[in-house]
Amino acid sequence: MPQFRQKPEINFWWNFDGRLMTVEKDRLYYNSWFMTVPNFSSARVLIFDLDGTLIDSKRDLILSVNAMLREMGREELHEDTISGYIGYGAPQLMGRALGNGTTEEEREKALKFFLAHYEEHKLDSTCAYPGVPEALEQLAGFSLAVLTNKPVRVSIRILGGLGLAKYFRAVYGGNSFETKKPDPLGVQVILREFGAAPAEAILIGDSEVDVQTARNAGTLAAAVNYGFGAHDRAAHPADIYLDRLTDLVPLLGAGQEEASP
Repeated sequence: MPQFRQKPEINFWWNFDGRLMTVEKDRLYYNSWFMTVPNFSSARVLIFDLDGTLIDSKRDLILSVNAMLREMGREELHEDTISGYIGYGAPQLMGRALGNGTTEEEREKALKFFLAHYEEHKLDSTCAYPGVPEALEQLAGFSLAVLTNKPVRVSIRILGGLGLAKYFRAVYGGNSFETKKPDPLGVQVILREFGAAPAEAILIGDSEVDVQTARNAGTLAAAVNYGFGAHDRAAHPADIYLDRLTDLVPLLGAGQEEASP
């Protein structure tokens, strides 16, 4: 209820359908077991965001952005500022980091430098979030895909470097289509490729971009409570919130071995 969201602290227990659910103290929004849990039993396609959902790439991205700013003769930005810019694709990240008044030529130069620097340093600190490899292993019976606004080639190389690429039937990036998330085109292509309807898919991400994408595509939306993407949960609430990716496994129930189309 709206009045709950206005309070600085929530600390209560709730029983529903025989399952014990809790909202922890100081958490302004419900966790993965809050109130009514949507029915995920029809899901057979799981589409994952990359940065902030499967991998913690925050430090490598921030360092590459600030390296670009130094190269362009600009002052470095605070890491929290840069984090808020991530999630919309590299070109928009460059535009936001450079600020207003930059020319197209400057943005192109910045993008070229950033991509080259990030390619070289993409795995310096980047790692899978805790529970991600275990969750993907347990969800291997489903059709899994990655849809990110990060360029596709570097995304594939990062997944390969972390040993995660083997779990995914498809990986698409921000330069794979004419449009990026939150446009639903990428989701629609994946669903056609997998022969699935929107009601049979869940999009899992860490930002409001991912929730908006799910809504635009007609799929269910799951959001992780970790990550670093901007997310106005009041404006763009997900269907479920997950503390760890492994929390998704029991939501899907038994029968995941037969889930693949």
